[in-house]
Amino acid sequence: MAITKTAPQDGAEPGDAEADDGGEAGHGGEVRGEAGHGGAVRGRAGHGEEVRGEEGRGEEGRHLNSPLLLTLLLLTAVMFQDPIRGALSAPVMQSWMTVFVAVMVQALPFLVLGVLLSAAIAVFVPPSFFARALPKRPALAVPVAGVAGAVLPGCECASVPVAGALVRRGVTPAAALAFLLSAPAINPIVLTATAVAFPGNPEMVLARFVASLLVACSMGWLWHRLGRTDWLRPSARASYEGQGRGAAFWGSVRHDVTHAGGFLVIGAMAAATLKAVVPAQWLSLAAGNPVLSVLVLAALAVLLSICSEADAFVAASLTQFSLTARLTFLVVGPMIDLKLFAMQAGTFGRAFALRFAPATFALAVVVSALTGTVLL
Repeated sequence: MAITKTAPQDGAEPGDAEADDGGEAGHGGEVRGEAGHGGAVRGRAGHGEEVRGEEGRGEEGRHLNSPLLLTLLLLTAVMFQDPIRGALSAPVMQSWMTVFVAVMVQALPFLVLGVLLSAAIAVFVPPSFFARALPKRPALAVPVAGVAGAVLPGCECASVPVAGALVRRGVTPAAALAFLLSAPAINPIVLTATAVAFPGNPEMVLARFVASLLVACSMGWLWHRLGRTDWLRPSARASYEGQGRGAAFWGSVRHDVTHAGGFLVIGAMAAATLKAVVPAQWLSLAAGNPVLSVLVLAALAVLLSICSEADAFVAASLTQFSLTARLTFLVVGPMIDLKLFAMQAGTFGRAFALRFAPATFALAVVVSALTGTVLL
């Protein structure tokens, strides 16, 4: 039989352009073409399986969460328990653990109580209450707001959002900033913790109250005199907007416990390390110089970023330093540290934080040194 050839159509496979009188062969070619096409499909399916495999590996990577990391850490500790036991039995580690546990046990009750009270006041007391309670004149509102800081028993993590809410509700910024600085340092929880940490030095409580209040009021007046409105850009929404009071309360408690508790652990570890690892002559060298000791502990307060409800116990463990130097540690820490700078920049703007933080640090160092010289 004659064989006819047709021109291949656009998009047609080259093998599809021919047909012979053996229809079965042509049909077989078509089947093979479909098989080949099916092979391509299978190839794409295999590529899809590869993609799904990559997604599966991504999901497995995402499954490496905190519980799994904790399990791996515990397994590692069990596998290497003999070397770990030997390291912990060393005299240096015994001293380190003693200081660390002592600081944590003393500070935790005050931290928890302060967080609970701070969350209750931040959620259940409306910010408008403070606006109505303050005088209209900024010069008088600053000291009143500074003294009013005693009604917020909490750490500095709670004072920043409350101060931002006060500014949004119409309180003069000078008064809100005085409240921001005084609340973490002169509230009853912090002063009680200071008295417990320094049982033989009750004058430390008075010195901390006086120095902190003087710094807070001075910074408020300084802002009223020199501050500019365009430096202060508070966030537009409240921290607990749209939440029920119960949810807001427990959310605030969880947030403050997580953050303040973490900083407490870091501070206790740092204090234990300074006590057990750093050579005594180094600390004695810094502690022996009155000016250098004040500057060292002021810088340490900024770096450690310890919650104000626990910093007194860390300061009490630094027995190499004078009471004046440790007072500087207690005054500077609740007013400016690394976490506070980040929170102030996020709440009021970077332009504000870059000006407010250095001025607060310098004034806190000078006032605490003078107060310690007079009262201690």
